Parts: sequence; C-alpha cells; structure tokens
Amino acid sequence: MKAEEVRGLSEKEREEKIVDITQEIFNLRLQLATGKIENPSRIRFLRRDIARLKTIQKETPASAESSAKQENKAGSDK
Repeated sequence: MKAEEVRGLSEKEREEKIVDITQEIFNLRLQLATGKIENPSRIRFLRRDIARLKTIQKETPASAESSAKQENKAGSDK
C-alpha cells in the first residue's frame, strides 16, 4: 500500500485497515508457528503498512485533534 493510497482513505477506513492488517499478521504468525506459511516476508510488508497507516493518521489534523482530546481525557481520569 502506497502512502498516496493511504492519504486518499477516510479516517474510519484507515482504522479499519489497521484492524484488518493486524488480524492478517496474527494469522500469518500462527502459520509461521505451525510451519505452513507460504510467504514469510509478507509479515514484514504488513508491519510496514501498519506503520505507514499510523504515521499518516498522526499527520492529519482531524486525527491529531481527536487523539489530543483522548489524551486530555485520559489524563483527567487519573
């Protein structure tokens, strides 16, 4: 997944993509443990995709505001 493709997604689509990729990594790690994995290098590419998604998510002003609100809310709960 390229950075321009990620920037074209909405905030909700990015979050869904992160969840989907995380689940796929989990499944691939299970395959790796059982020795039935066909392409072990796919895990590395998926990890990079998650990093790319999260980086661009932090770049966007809308997500920065929502994450700041969440941090402030978490800080006041302590």
